[in-house]
Amino acid sequence: MDKKSRAKFEAALKKKKADLEAAYVDKIKRSGDAGADGTLDSVDEASVNYNKEYWYSLSDTDRRLLRLIDAALRRVKETAFGECQHCGEKIEARRLEAVPWARHCVECQELQDKGQLEEEE
Repeated sequence: MDKKSRAKFEAALKKKKADLEAAYVDKIKRSGDAGADGTLDSVDEASVNYNKEYWYSLSDTDRRLLRLIDAALRRVKETAFGECQHCGEKIEARRLEAVPWARHCVECQELQDKGQLEEEE
């Protein structure tokens, strides 16, 4: 992959990372101590607790995505970006446009989705 294309994907990855980090901060603010002063009834308190659990579960997914983005940014710097981490073939540009943190070509990703390819982080 040429330097110009890598720079384009690096910018997209950095933007996605910044967006995720901003969303994480927003989630933390939203899941604050609503009703901590004892003014909520039991139904409202249950709703607040459900929302907190929901936000925290999303942050697990976000953290995994951040790790994938960081790994992709390392591959950009090492000039290995755009190569399948399993077979070494080029990852199609259309796939990288859609998922710039993709680690596998379509074929290898399908194998991983079926559990036939060992998961690496």
